[in-house]
Amino acid sequence: MAKQLYFPNGTAASGTDLLYTDPAHANWDYSGLRVFRLAPGESKVLTTGSDEIAVLPLAGGADVEIESHSWTLAGRDGVFSGVTDFVYAPIDAEVKLTATRDAEIAICAARATRRIDPYYVAAQDIPIEVRGGGRGTRQINNFLSADMFDADTLIAVEVITPEGNWSSYPPHKHDEFSPDEVALEEIYYFRIDGPNGVGFFNMYTADGEIDVTELIRDGDLVLVPRGYHGPAAATPGHHMYYLNVMAGPSDQRVWKFCDDPDHHWARAMLDGLDPDARLPLYGG
Repeated sequence: MAKQLYFPNGTAASGTDLLYTDPAHANWDYSGLRVFRLAPGESKVLTTGSDEIAVLPLAGGADVEIESHSWTLAGRDGVFSGVTDFVYAPIDAEVKLTATRDAEIAICAARATRRIDPYYVAAQDIPIEVRGGGRGTRQINNFLSADMFDADTLIAVEVITPEGNWSSYPPHKHDEFSPDEVALEEIYYFRIDGPNGVGFFNMYTADGEIDVTELIRDGDLVLVPRGYHGPAAATPGHHMYYLNVMAGPSDQRVWKFCDDPDHHWARAMLDGLDPDARLPLYGG
């Protein structure tokens, strides 16, 4: 288990990367994430090696070249302004990115063995889901969820929690194999809307080895190696965004979880309420 699970903004930086975590850094086996900025016209070349990746603009856009393929990512102004297009790149590939404007790029990564042809998905083809009800309503941008588009092990989604709401609730886990659960490591990368905005995030294990409740600020990173996690709470006046990256040892790419039994009742209660009319925060 990683000795450190919560990384305030800047503490997981590496070289020119604003954020860098991989299995060696996280002390686990599958999931990774890096975030970097590119100035207009600036290029970066990535070698995927044993990882499959999703190239996801958090802001700005970029031209992407992979083998004989080339695409332009239109991107977006920021994570609270709209859904974005993305590019998938397989293992053992070279990826060249050239920013078309000021860009902030997330590279969602997972160890993989099956090689899939590179592909591009347009923003309008990303399914946007409004999940839950009442103060438990949140928006999911399912750009690479377990049942969406092709990947070997990588699962990645964006979650928008509007100000004053909770998400990742009730607390749930996915750290073992059972009829109702599949083991997955999970990364949370947070962005908070508005100056001086904060939120909260909680994770814990039944044995007490993990017991973390953190005040979350823009750019913070949380690693979830095991145990229950949630809620993620957006304080009044500040929308919360997080990028989830998941992968694990299953031979099937699937997301299955179990609620904390003490809080399971809340799922049906929240699902029985009307969805928050503020969502979706934006359309495709």
